[in-house]
Amino acid sequence: MIIYDTHFNANEWFIMISLCFGFVCVAFFPKRFPRQVAAVFLMCGVYSGFFFDHSLSVEPISFYDVNDISKFQLMDFLSYFMYAPFSYFFFYAYDRLQLKPSYIPLYILVWSLASVGIEWLAVLFGVFHYQHGYQLAYSLPIYLLVQSCWVALYHGLKNRSFL
Repeated sequence: MIIYDTHFNANEWFIMISLCFGFVCVAFFPKRFPRQVAAVFLMCGVYSGFFFDHSLSVEPISFYDVNDISKFQLMDFLSYFMYAPFSYFFFYAYDRLQLKPSYIPLYILVWSLASVGIEWLAVLFGVFHYQHGYQLAYSLPIYLLVQSCWVALYHGLKNRSFL
């Protein structure tokens, strides 16, 4: 077990402020989706964060640790909910913009680059600790894949008249 820190400091504050700010924004933005669909869009972020963190940060080769120690903690669990408002606003903006199909790849690229930027901030605040040669740039293809799946989900829900 690796211990990076033993105090409540920058990484925990980053998570708590991100959670509060994100969910306050979701609460105060005009409602755009039915409640059940909004919940699905919020959970897309939570699930994606959980899936990839547990795919990339577990033994036998853990490419990064989350927060203060290499073992799973409560703050690690809370960190997954930071992704919820991000995914919600991805869908919110996508629905609002009503992009032509030729602009969808650019939309996904912009959001993926923004995701890398936010991850970079999280690294600076000590939320993520890369190891075994993992680099921030390796996250870009993951975000591209995830957000492409989100666009497919959006269109699947729209085609089935859930939106």
